[in-house]
Amino acid sequence: MKTGLVLEGGGMRGLFTAGVMDVMMEHGLRFDGLIGVSAGATFGCNYKSHQPGRVLRYNLRFIGEPRYMGWRSFLKTGDLVGAEFSYHTLPTELDIFDSEMFERNPMEFHVVCTDAETGQPVYKQLTRADYDCLEWIRASASMPIVSRPVRLEGHKLLDGGIVDSIPLKHFQQLGYERNVVVLTQPKGFSKKRTRLMPLFHLLMRRYPAIIQAMSRRHEMYNAQLTYLQQEEQAGRILLIYPEDTLPIGRTEQDEQKIRRVYKTGRLAAEQRLGAIEAFLNR
Repeated sequence: MKTGLVLEGGGMRGLFTAGVMDVMMEHGLRFDGLIGVSAGATFGCNYKSHQPGRVLRYNLRFIGEPRYMGWRSFLKTGDLVGAEFSYHTLPTELDIFDSEMFERNPMEFHVVCTDAETGQPVYKQLTRADYDCLEWIRASASMPIVSRPVRLEGHKLLDGGIVDSIPLKHFQQLGYERNVVVLTQPKGFSKKRTRLMPLFHLLMRRYPAIIQAMSRRHEMYNAQLTYLQQEEQAGRILLIYPEDTLPIGRTEQDEQKIRRVYKTGRLAAEQRLGAIEAFLNR
């Protein structure tokens, strides 16, 4: 039976996920595959490259670096998260991403993007840690309005969370029958319709499919939460989530908040470690 790790996004709420991943890596927990969306992809790739601590390290190191993330980057390049610096300069020169381990590790790694022209999900398995691989990861985390669509294989791609925020069903369809799912919202959370729809109508009018998807995103997300509850009750998944709403913004640059949310993720994994091990080995 194939085991999977499913990681939702949430911007810098993903530091919670990073804490969970680091504890699991430190205890040698292995999965047959991982699928990540947005921050779940940008941070999750470090599980396949087996680099515990890397996510926290580079986020702390580059706080306030305008080329990394911020409105200066957006005004200069059209991307709130700097495309070239964050996805190419940083992993190849400044905090090296272990591409050899990524390619050697037999764990499959999948990302989810959204086709900006059709509004449909695009799923991609990444096996080589080359330039295009990093671009697919960037595409998965390219939030609409504050990111330019990423052109890959005939698609114009944006954040995968627009249409498939928690891609458990897709992974199950690929044969992953036993999955650990890491969420970045607490139990009982319910997504509301975004109040930014007027902004989407104004700034995303070239991509009407994205406007439509964003208008329905809360319905999609809440339906996925219902499905997670059903799968958890059936014993097919194990859920890890924060106990309370994480005190961090999507583009947070406060060091104390970053450390706190990361530690919260570590604590959640440590408390569930025995249950995770039993779930994977039963």
